Amino acid sequence: MPAIVIVGAQWGDEGKGKATDLLGDKVDYVVRYQGGNNAGHTVVIGDEHYALHMLPSGVLSQHATSVIGNGVVVNPEALITEIDDLIERGAWQDRLLISADAHLVMPYHIALDKVTERYLGSARIGTTGRGIGPAYSDKASRVGIRVQDLFDPGILRQKLDLALRDKNQVLAKIYNRRGINPEAAAEEYLGYGERLGRYVADTGLVLNQALDAGRVVLLEGAQATLLDVDHGTYPFVTSSSPTAGGASVGSGVGPTRITKVIGILKAYTTRVGAGPFPTELHDAQGEWLRKTGDEYGVTTGRPRRTGWLDAVIGRYATRVNGVTDYCITKLDILSGLDKVPVCVAYDVHGKRHDEVPMTQTEFHHATPIYEYLDGWWEDISAAREFSDLPGKAQAYVRSVEDLIGAPVSAVGVGPRRDQIVQLRQIL
Repeated sequence: MPAIVIVGAQWGDEGKGKATDLLGDKVDYVVRYQGGNNAGHTVVIGDEHYALHMLPSGVLSQHATSVIGNGVVVNPEALITEIDDLIERGAWQDRLLISADAHLVMPYHIALDKVTERYLGSARIGTTGRGIGPAYSDKASRVGIRVQDLFDPGILRQKLDLALRDKNQVLAKIYNRRGINPEAAAEEYLGYGERLGRYVADTGLVLNQALDAGRVVLLEGAQATLLDVDHGTYPFVTSSSPTAGGASVGSGVGPTRITKVIGILKAYTTRVGAGPFPTELHDAQGEWLRKTGDEYGVTTGRPRRTGWLDAVIGRYATRVNGVTDYCITKLDILSGLDKVPVCVAYDVHGKRHDEVPMTQTEFHHATPIYEYLDGWWEDISAAREFSDLPGKAQAYVRSVEDLIGAPVSAVGVGPRRDQIVQLRQIL
């Protein structure tokens, strides 16, 4: 049976949570394969809104088992808080597995993330200050602490002493901040291990055995294509690989087992944090998109930067991820426009670019070349079949499909899990 990847096709916040949750009852495992609690998904079930950060969106499924893969960096305190919130709201299904190989976000990662971002001043990247980048840096430097270390007090303390020998010097002597007490940190994290131990497993083995047994595995990325550390708008990116290729690395599921890649594309574009954004709007239309689309960060509450749909990065996402199907979300937000601008190419110093420019400098100087598609005024939130959509909304979807180079299989027409139109079956 297949492994399926869901990936954001822009700079994040496309509505991956809704798409994952929609498929959650049809699959057996939903896997987060990278990122940490710097990401956020909002899932709406009836009148209930659930903001998820560490947990996969499928955690609200009545059937699927949720998995935090080895590619995730885990803040155990944040994870426990999220679990407790779902327990309190009566939504916890108690089907969770955490990879023993996943790395931990430690207190010094958070401290360093906040202070270094502050000291960067106008050159700051725009991180959430959750310690994600420093945790991935330690992973690459081979001095990281993993989930499995929570169950060996001697190893945990040894690794903490080694890490803090350097980190405390940096905090105290460079940034004039108080160092981290290794004994207190060890005690705190061993406590987290006691709470989370029942969920820890060899998740790569579990997932491959599930596929062998005919189960369906859904691999869910956090952030999105243009935030990928290799393929995104570097250096204004995250510290991991949200693209489809990262799904294999971050889950232990081999690439030949992935049969579908579902790209999530918002009907307009948003971005959080610094970095280039060719279609960004700095006027009343941008504020209208922000307010109408409720474009504020799930994790931070920060207002998102807004702009029109960029088909150039859509084509790029199709290519980089090997997208087989697209889900366009928030089409309902565009209702009420006479014309809907879509960026089809860039102008860079008088030269037309139909693809993303090769260099960071060129991309920073890219200005959008727009086509203007006919808009519609009807409320589309009750549509459940493609034929229910106004003709001009249908034409918008078909035009976008042609521009991004992959079929659109579903369209979101509202925030609830049932507000979606399927053009063709994904599963």
